Amino acid sequence: MTRARTPDWVLGQRFGRNQTVELHVAGRKTGRRISTLLTSPVYAPERMVLVASKGGSSDHPDWYKNLVVNPVVEITAEGTTQTYRARTASADEKAQLWPSIVTSFPGYDGYQRNTDRPIPVVICELTRD
Repeated sequence: MTRARTPDWVLGQRFGRNQTVELHVAGRKTGRRISTLLTSPVYAPERMVLVASKGGSSDHPDWYKNLVVNPVVEITAEGTTQTYRARTASADEKAQLWPSIVTSFPGYDGYQRNTDRPIPVVICELTRD
């Protein structure tokens, strides 16, 4: 299945207080590049945060499962694609980031309350390679 390319104008937009980004990650089973449109509630071009909420579902989103296996990802934001290293925030990092995350999108708090799984917070840091 081929997915249509995300229009550039979408990637420069904000969704509420969240920056729209496109994550490109190698699939954990196929190794093929998979692209997913997401929002970043804590955003700077050199370091951004993604929230693996899947709307409060009981299972992690596939994009998160893929980046756990393949942490070197590309992210397109504001018309530029760059390489990042993604990692799951520690419990302390998540606790520190969570107030900013729910300020950007209060729905994340409800998602966390409605699921038994801890919702992963992903920190993506620009690589200097």
